[in-house]
Amino acid sequence: MFVELMPVLAGRTVMITVARVGERTLRVHVIPTKTCDTDNAALTTPLSYTGTPEELDRELGQQLAGYVEAHQQLGSTLAQAKAEMDAAAKAAREEADKKAAERRKKATERQAEKQDERSAPATLSSTPGQQATMSLFGDSKSTG
Repeated sequence: MFVELMPVLAGRTVMITVARVGERTLRVHVIPTKTCDTDNAALTTPLSYTGTPEELDRELGQQLAGYVEAHQQLGSTLAQAKAEMDAAAKAAREEADKKAAERRKKATERQAEKQDERSAPATLSSTPGQQATMSLFGDSKSTG
């Protein structure tokens, strides 16, 4: 029984409870504990096995071996899925950063174009140095 539990015990604590449920019947619970708060709840699913002491002696080792194998496969699958999700999230962040950089670049280019338009010299119709004057009384030349 303990040889079969060794792979699970390598990464976590396992609690074992035994309770008498009838005249000749026992119930054994094998409960892996969480290793951290973010541990998937499926990795702490208990194994419960009920039988006579003779049945438990004969079959519990096989049941534990199957349970441990399923536990290890689940842990491996969860780790692989997490790695894939992390990679996908990283790729999505990089793509979003790339698009944001392109938008900032285009906005900067548009802003520079607008600035260039504002700072271009204005063309005047009159020649420099001449001032246009108007008179309300027509030509104001003196006659003498």
